[in-house]
Amino acid sequence: MRNRIIVIILAALLLSSCGKVLTSKKTKVSFWHGLSGPLGDTLNEMIMEFNRSQDEIEVVANPISSYSALSQKLMASIQAKKQPDIAQVFESWTSKYIESDVIVSISDLIAEDDDFTDEDLADIYPVFRDSNTFEGVIYSFPFNKSVRAYFYNKDDFYRNGLDPDYFPKTWEEFRKYANLLTYKDEKRSKGQHYGTNFNVNEWQFVNLLHQAGGEVLDSQGKPAINSPEGVEALSYITDMMYKDKSVYLVQEYDGQNDFMAGIASMYEGSSVSITHMRQQPINFNIGYAALPTHRTKQSAVSGANIVIFKSGDRKREKAAWEFVKWFTDTDQTARFSVATSYMPVRKSAMSSQIIQDFLVDNPQFKGIYDQLEDAVFEPQTGAWFKARVELKNYLEYAMRNEMSPKEALDGAAKKFAELISAEKR
Repeated sequence: MRNRIIVIILAALLLSSCGKVLTSKKTKVSFWHGLSGPLGDTLNEMIMEFNRSQDEIEVVANPISSYSALSQKLMASIQAKKQPDIAQVFESWTSKYIESDVIVSISDLIAEDDDFTDEDLADIYPVFRDSNTFEGVIYSFPFNKSVRAYFYNKDDFYRNGLDPDYFPKTWEEFRKYANLLTYKDEKRSKGQHYGTNFNVNEWQFVNLLHQAGGEVLDSQGKPAINSPEGVEALSYITDMMYKDKSVYLVQEYDGQNDFMAGIASMYEGSSVSITHMRQQPINFNIGYAALPTHRTKQSAVSGANIVIFKSGDRKREKAAWEFVKWFTDTDQTARFSVATSYMPVRKSAMSSQIIQDFLVDNPQFKGIYDQLEDAVFEPQTGAWFKARVELKNYLEYAMRNEMSPKEALDGAAKKFAELISAEKR
């Protein structure tokens, strides 16, 4: 009987002890994001590491299937007043959230934070700092940012008498290389080997537009995609397709797959494309290169930022900021970059041992990183989010030879202007 009483007492003490362990005093921060596959795996690993690194904050991740689904779910959550604490967003989404007064000013959090200095803010690449600033106030922070890049088959270059360690630097050189690398090849399913392939991609066009010396919006805020520079940019694409016949049109990931299969020697994608390609065997020596340039070296960054939603609980908002600071500090942004091929958001990351070691094994990747020095960002206006879809549709008309480049861009510019007008009403 005595032993039984002792067992009951011990069990009660054990349960009491477990209850204390299970009761967490951590501030929970909900985080909605749209990363999946190897990118999502890396993000989740880093979130778990952050949670283990201290005993005050716990970030709870909620992965959403796609950015489109994330956008819809965020809008629904805002209407229901049940938004997460933090989420990945694009600049055009942020502008709408500012109008709705649902996100926290990062500038205010920085002003209240003695640990985040002016030097820290200056360390953020200017293109990321500026793209997250709206009328002088920082409302979002760079998170997973990327640039366009070229990947090429070094073995194809060598077999065709080209230096495998040199990638064309200009539009003119690139066009010559594409022609040299286009030839009959009965071993291939298409019966033809190509220099490269293009899908209908508004990001690619925006880059070419800037490299030609143009811009998406003029100084008056009016669409300028149909400028002479815009027509030159789109004509560069269509001329290679229909005059040179060194480029063929693909859909979605078909271009990447054909590159991996040896049908095309060069492939333009996001810097992150290599992370997906590494999920399967690469049976040739692969090269990395920055985009060929024209009148300027400008190219547009893409990818998501992060915002902190208003919760009415300043402690939670500051806890969210602590995670954002941690994820974007020098070592973490360098680590995330090396693991995913997203761009580091801090200039100091380029001098970190993590990236320096990576460049020893991948020296050509430095040219891709260097694009950040001349990078620009796309319009922050919410109208651009919808206009991008319209632009893609019109680019496809031109790339399928159903419209001239001028006709297509005039149509896209008209739609964009209508969307801007509707936004102002």
